[in-house]
Amino acid sequence: MTARPYVLLSAAMSVDGYLDDTSPERLLLSNAEDFDRVDQVRAESDAILIGANTMRRDNPRLLVNSDERRAQRVADGKPAYPLKVTVTRTGDLTADLKFWHHGGDKLVFTVDSAVEKVRTTLAGLADVVSVGHNLDWGLVLDELGRRGVGRLMVEGGGTIHTQLMAQNLADEVHLAVAPLLVGQADAPKFLGAADYPGGSTSRMRLLEARAIGDVVLLRYAPKERG
Repeated sequence: MTARPYVLLSAAMSVDGYLDDTSPERLLLSNAEDFDRVDQVRAESDAILIGANTMRRDNPRLLVNSDERRAQRVADGKPAYPLKVTVTRTGDLTADLKFWHHGGDKLVFTVDSAVEKVRTTLAGLADVVSVGHNLDWGLVLDELGRRGVGRLMVEGGGTIHTQLMAQNLADEVHLAVAPLLVGQADAPKFLGAADYPGGSTSRMRLLEARAIGDVVLLRYAPKERG
């Protein structure tokens, strides 16, 4: 049986747990030093995944920005850029998003009812795979494992982070906590309400805590709960 990838959830959030505010512009939570750290984590990953909502809202390119890190990947026998992955139940994607036009290979996971819609919309910009009637994260990870993805970096959004944590599929969490307070009820949060493994008293193991300028990086092992 092919091994599933090691799943790393990566997010920057405010002290009160928000990924963004409700303004049209993206809220920059990290600082330059932490953005560079994220670039290193991307370079160490075989694939990077974001949800369709995050793609539509932020329109990211989702690249390894450092020339040196891309060159090191190539020297190690890897593509210059990790595989870029998204998931969509509705198929509501557009071909003009930056995600499709920068970097290397792209992969879309969707469901049977939307697969032809996505293939028509993207017209060869990405490989499109259906995982059945419903979006099954186990099947997504199985397929990524079959494609040689050993390390998957998940950059959001909150719905995906919540689902992977609730299904106990995240191996590691990186949280960059910024000294900001958002306080807007309609703003996206890192995690939503869910039936998390072990309940509210189950403590994850802390792997690291360090200051990066005015941001604090927290690394946790979600599957190691006591």
